[in-house]
Amino acid sequence: MSTLWHGRFDGDPAGELMAYTASIGFDVRLAPDDIAGSRAHVRMLGRVGLLSEAEAAEVLGALDQTEAELASGDFAFAPGDEDIHTAIERRVTELAGVAGARLHTGRSRNDQVATALRLFAKRELAAIAADVIALQQVLLERAIGAGNAYLPGYTHLQRAQPVLLAHHLLAHGWALARDVDRLADARARMDVSPLGAGAVAGSSLPLDPDMTAAELGFAARFENSIDAVSDRDFAAESLFALTMLAVHLSRLGEEIVFWTSEEAGFAALDDAYATGSSMLPQKKNPDIAELARAKAGRLIGNLTGLLATLKGLPLAYNRDLQEDKEPLFDAVDQVRLGVRAMAGLMSTIAFNTEAMAAAADAPTAAATDLAEHLVANGMPFRDAHAIVGGLVRRSLDGEGSLADLVRGDPRLGAAAAELLAPGVPVTRRTTPGGAGPHSVRAQIARFRTRLTADADRFEPGS
Repeated sequence: MSTLWHGRFDGDPAGELMAYTASIGFDVRLAPDDIAGSRAHVRMLGRVGLLSEAEAAEVLGALDQTEAELASGDFAFAPGDEDIHTAIERRVTELAGVAGARLHTGRSRNDQVATALRLFAKRELAAIAADVIALQQVLLERAIGAGNAYLPGYTHLQRAQPVLLAHHLLAHGWALARDVDRLADARARMDVSPLGAGAVAGSSLPLDPDMTAAELGFAARFENSIDAVSDRDFAAESLFALTMLAVHLSRLGEEIVFWTSEEAGFAALDDAYATGSSMLPQKKNPDIAELARAKAGRLIGNLTGLLATLKGLPLAYNRDLQEDKEPLFDAVDQVRLGVRAMAGLMSTIAFNTEAMAAAADAPTAAATDLAEHLVANGMPFRDAHAIVGGLVRRSLDGEGSLADLVRGDPRLGAAAAELLAPGVPVTRRTTPGGAGPHSVRAQIARFRTRLTADADRFEPGS
């Protein structure tokens, strides 16, 4: 069995070694990125005179054929193909002969793999950001469509104050906007080409890493060869950004589970985005929302696992870094599926605004408005808080309805009792960024502007 290091060793590697160390089972998805890096490397070798024009053309042609074979499924893997990078180089050498054997000139798998993984992460994070923006657009459309519908806002999962449904939906939208920022920031920091760093120290050959960086669309090339091949900050940062996004999907999922329960009855799932029970004929289950909660835990595990792998490594490259790919690949796949599924769910969910309003119109939901009414008439807030709290306690003890107690209190009276009328408290949220109609209209306009700007950031080719 031929390996990339066979010249130094006497005999073939043990089967157990190959079985344990091979990564071809998962890094095959880096094939397009490896071929892109190889093309840039070959063009650079031709430019600096390490390949003749004819040799460069022959190797580029072999790369084209290898790419086509991989795309069509006709590529024949060999027992010695421990990873996709080895497999591609082997096939190119078979096709281009001596010229193909020059493909690896001045290059190590260390800088080769780091380059391919950065290309992969740049592309996938941009695609996921576009999906997140599409989910935000759904939330915006549902917020606009909600009009003046309102529901209880919660703290500690206890009813607190009425808020517009649009305000609540956009709370998730703004959290996702931070995820878009994190994805953009992670992409910006990883936009550095490691190609040309070699195994650890660069090369004595006249390589031009600036050229390969430009060919591959990187903003810059590495400054330190040791750092270039050992750096996996970009993988950890990508995982954190994806994990934080998964946490936000989990939080939205938890609210969907609650809202669609019979206990709340605030919403109903479309049949296309719900599942049934194998035993209970009446059931309609929010599986997307529940899996969003569960998969966040899975991604947290991916992130912590990679950080634990990185935390004790000496410079520069160590084979431990092979463990960077599976957690990143898994996070990319699961988050993409989750964002798209949640967008479909949110675009089709039916809101029961009557049930929402009925829950929000409980007189105690206006308790803060009563206290602020007293404050507006000159009373210190702590005194107002105590007075209203006392009236709420008396009402709960059966002394009368809160409205009657407020009406009969000389410090409050009939004008204050009107604040308890259904639909009134939510209209009183007037501060910027608050949950009232005027503030939410302004918020919707700002959110729409933000979405347009973010969409421009992640246009194809950006």
